Amino acid sequence: MNREFLLNIAFLIGINLLIKPLYIFGIDRGVQNALPPGDYGYYFVLFNFTWLFQIVNDFGIAYYNSRNLAQHPQLISKYFPNLLMLKAALTLLFAVFIFIASAAWGYAPWSNALLWFICLNQALTSLVLFLRSNISGLGMYRVDSGLSALDRLLVILIMGAVLWVLPIELRIEHFVWSQTAALSLTGLVAFGVLRGRLGQWQFRWRPAFLRVFFRRSFPYALAVFLMTLYTRVDAVMIERMLPGGKEEAGIYAAAYRLLDAANIIGFLFAGLLLPMFARLLKAGSGADKLAHLSFRILWAMAIPLALFCWYWGEEIMRLLYHRADAYYGEVLGVLMLSFIAMCGMYVYGTLLTANESLRRMNLIFAAGLALNIALNWALIPTHQALGAAAATAATQLAVWLAEMALLRKELRIMPPPSLLLRLAGFVFISWAVAFGASHFWPVHWLGGMLFAAVLIAVAALLLRLVSLGEMRGLMKR
Repeated sequence: MNREFLLNIAFLIGINLLIKPLYIFGIDRGVQNALPPGDYGYYFVLFNFTWLFQIVNDFGIAYYNSRNLAQHPQLISKYFPNLLMLKAALTLLFAVFIFIASAAWGYAPWSNALLWFICLNQALTSLVLFLRSNISGLGMYRVDSGLSALDRLLVILIMGAVLWVLPIELRIEHFVWSQTAALSLTGLVAFGVLRGRLGQWQFRWRPAFLRVFFRRSFPYALAVFLMTLYTRVDAVMIERMLPGGKEEAGIYAAAYRLLDAANIIGFLFAGLLLPMFARLLKAGSGADKLAHLSFRILWAMAIPLALFCWYWGEEIMRLLYHRADAYYGEVLGVLMLSFIAMCGMYVYGTLLTANESLRRMNLIFAAGLALNIALNWALIPTHQALGAAAATAATQLAVWLAEMALLRKELRIMPPPSLLLRLAGFVFISWAVAFGASHFWPVHWLGGMLFAAVLIAVAALLLRLVSLGEMRGLMKR
């Protein structure tokens, strides 16, 4: 399984590093730079607002289905038609919730076309994730990897033409409509891949099956809902609590874009690890080794990335955004600290999910939500987007530490002392190198950052966080 993981994660990261950064920094950033300051901020707020209700739209179907099919792939022809009908019903309920909540929050759902297209895109995103959960659950990891980047590739093609070829005055609606088209085509391709694996099937509505499914999937749905709340509520609170909320939300979105870019790799790890952990736990061995291997790889990337954003945040933001200043860099530096904790959650939290330790995890997420709201409430009025960034970093760290304590209790798995020592040494070396390069590099800052990256990569190899020999051995086996 380690060999399969390395092969697939290499393919997965490779294809996503080609496409998703181009989408994030070429298209998404280009749209924000080309629009008035508040327009993208308003889109970012509406996106996060609708994302808060994804529990209704998804109800943990993708997570539950991926784990269950990984252990029982022969059940796909039974599960798929029932769950597809359920997805349709949940989508309608999702739209009702959006209408009620947006009316209560003053977003005028009866006349806000932008809100409804974003809502449609959330529904399509959930549908694509459900279709992909069937594909990954059947073990077609490389196909799933390709589909994970297809919608972004299509948006790149469409919006690339709008931004740089066609004589069109850009509106935020063009960006949203391009996502609608891309997600629709990706869903059709994913269904085409599955069609030959389904055998004879027809749409069914079986209340008895759905009752069992709701009972089993509810912990997954609650976990997704709580995590969504404490990672997405900050943008909505910024817009609601501050006089210039849309502009401040735009600054937060500019920094969050880099966190999203970093999370590409972590999210891909988690999606690939979940069915693998499920199979290894069923077999009774190997999950701890795969978890530690994954964590070492992610840690070797997370620490330098967070340090670079801390020491060169202003320079990075000025490079990316026309309106950026030192404040943009401060928000980025604080926000990217959360990525360190998130990498731990992508690995060890996924292992707990595969182990179905969801009741206790949900208690952790509920506490994290309460902490995040309290910190945002206290920090946003005085520190604005910087306060929200600090609240996010503190919440992610607290949740990760709580998950590690639960992992030790549930599965008796913890990183061995030798690995912890190597990790601590890597953190110290990385900090020393980044600090020195940012303060004493004599020429352009980008050269200093690249020099630091080379030295930190060498440190990761010497400390065997990333061991080429181990990887080659796993590939051969």
